[in-house]
Amino acid sequence: MAKVIKNSTPKKDGFRIPGEFEPHKGSIIIWPEKGFAFRNGGKPAQEVCVIVANTIAEYEEITVICSASQYENARARLSDDVRVVEMSTNEAWVQDKGAFYLVNDKGEMRGVQFDFNAYGGLEEGLYFPWDLDKQFSRKLFELDHIDSYDARHFILEGGATQVDGEGTIILTEECNLNPNRNGDMTKEEVERNCKEYLGLDKVIWIKRGMLYDETGGHIDDICFFVRPGVIALSWTDDVNHPQYPVFKEAYDILNQETDAKGRKFEIHKINIPEIIYITEEENKGFDIVGDAAPREANQPLAVTYINGIFVNGAFLVPLFNDTRDQEAIKKYQEIMPDRKVIGLPTKEWSLSGGNIHCMTLAQPRP
Repeated sequence: MAKVIKNSTPKKDGFRIPGEFEPHKGSIIIWPEKGFAFRNGGKPAQEVCVIVANTIAEYEEITVICSASQYENARARLSDDVRVVEMSTNEAWVQDKGAFYLVNDKGEMRGVQFDFNAYGGLEEGLYFPWDLDKQFSRKLFELDHIDSYDARHFILEGGATQVDGEGTIILTEECNLNPNRNGDMTKEEVERNCKEYLGLDKVIWIKRGMLYDETGGHIDDICFFVRPGVIALSWTDDVNHPQYPVFKEAYDILNQETDAKGRKFEIHKINIPEIIYITEEENKGFDIVGDAAPREANQPLAVTYINGIFVNGAFLVPLFNDTRDQEAIKKYQEIMPDRKVIGLPTKEWSLSGGNIHCMTLAQPRP
């Protein structure tokens, strides 16, 4: 039986959050189907889900979670190497529902349950209700008999964090200090919660996330740790590009910072593709729901090659049918020579506000 630990913290017990580049036990995806978030009843997004899940299955265990009404469909479309589990959720962005995995030096794994309020609750949140998503982390840990810490006094989304596995986390002030996440909690209180419940030593603050990011400034569109001391960063050389000030600001901060071990960062700039806009035809495919943020024709989207994922032995990169696609793959292969870099056609997920990193959750190997 999976226990919920309420009288201690991971830091006190010697647990830490590993880097996503560390060995995985597997990955998790939620089957997309909600019409207010995924156009045409989620069918185009489901095609992408099949491609991504079946690719992951070639490298590690993969679990796809879906509703009862979609179980038969998902099971029929996915490889037999993919585990399909029925579980109720409000939405499909699994990275952000408050479930975090930690490990210690004894080969043990535990989870942490943070709170979730659909990216802002009743103040700028993206949908209502989110009651099933609040239950997700506990259900997930119980599914695999993993003991977890109760940190539900604090809201934290996976896409709002980037960690190096050696005590360093990068956050954005725009997201993690927004009153719609943790009320009037101070920066020091946010840092203390991150350090105690993720086993960290240092917090680095970036001012903001990408423009057009509907999550309110997630870091996983700005940068990620390739390995300790090495960062990949979204970039454009066009000083007139609307995203340029955001990337330049992030670069300047990281270039002056050191990690928890005192190392200066090696920063690799990854040029972003052209801005994608939702077309009139695509916009017609989204359900109009009063309790969900609307999509609009000609709405610009936050698109970047940074929103990719590590799997054992490989790195999966989103592709946008853009001239920069192959440049990104080549750049990643240069900075990750020990991994196979694989581009996947996931532009469809960008129409719904995220990409591969947002749609997956890595479970580390203890």
